[in-house]
Amino acid sequence: MRIAVYLPLLLSVIAPLGARPLSERCEPRLATWLLTASALILGVATTVSLGLLAITGLIGVPFLADLGHWSARTAQVNDPAEPPVALLAGLLLGGALLTAARMLWRRARSIASAIWDAACMPTPDGLVIVEDEAPDAYALPGLPGRVVVSTGMLRTLDKAEHDILLAHERAHLTAHHYLFVALAGLGAAANPLLRPFATAVTYTVERWADEQAARATGDRRRVARAVGKAALAAHNAPAPRLSTLGFRGVLGRRGPLAGAGPVPRRVAALLAPPLTRHPGLALVTTACLALTMVSTVAATRDLHDLLEVVGIAHHHDPHHPDTDRPNHDALPFG
Repeated sequence: MRIAVYLPLLLSVIAPLGARPLSERCEPRLATWLLTASALILGVATTVSLGLLAITGLIGVPFLADLGHWSARTAQVNDPAEPPVALLAGLLLGGALLTAARMLWRRARSIASAIWDAACMPTPDGLVIVEDEAPDAYALPGLPGRVVVSTGMLRTLDKAEHDILLAHERAHLTAHHYLFVALAGLGAAANPLLRPFATAVTYTVERWADEQAARATGDRRRVARAVGKAALAAHNAPAPRLSTLGFRGVLGRRGPLAGAGPVPRRVAALLAPPLTRHPGLALVTTACLALTMVSTVAATRDLHDLLEVVGIAHHHDPHHPDTDRPNHDALPFG
């Protein structure tokens, strides 16, 4: 446990350095899956590690050890964390749980609001056009979802670019991109060191939708032009007056096409040949996540074994009042 419990914490410092290369060199759909899994698994693993360190510190406190029928002296000898480390771990654990719970509540409310708004927008083809001069377009998750486009955005783009815009936004709905963003954000909320993963996911879901639009239209250059044109128009326009929540509410920004990812990088990627799966990066990421899960399971098992040891030591401690002793009053000729 002395090594396994710290390994996820170490990996959470090192692994985010690979978020940017993974998002730019690996095929967007695979990159999104790997980045989301990295944020979520490392977020859970580091939270568990903090919990294990905090528990080992608690069982070394005599009063608390007595309550749990453990031997505090044995726990202190076998404790993988010094008391200050255990205390810090406990404080960080409390902060991580509070932040993650707060983020989960906010995202759940945002998604529920989006589903409600979508249900209030009856339309035969899933497209909702709103009268607004501000160029804006976004996907509204729901059952089914909606694509909301302002008249200002329609006037900005030509007919072929309208099809690209719709293909892009519908790709968000079909692949449930808001769930990837929410899960990556949850991992980053539990461990702020993982924020590069969450940031990268907001970029790769846009790249994923861009590539879907390019496949649907068969013209990567036209898609690149439409992305740049729509983003520039939305950037120069005043803040949109649309009140509904979709990817804007889930991602926490205006509209996914307008600025969910660095637009110049997206345009450059569309002007270049499609990215491959990059098996080297995928293999390294998978190995890192496997190591994280194995070390977390090992540390949890070691804590279980430690609790058994300190429980047995408590039971056989001759100096403890609860220790089993011969009852001399019950012995013959006592």
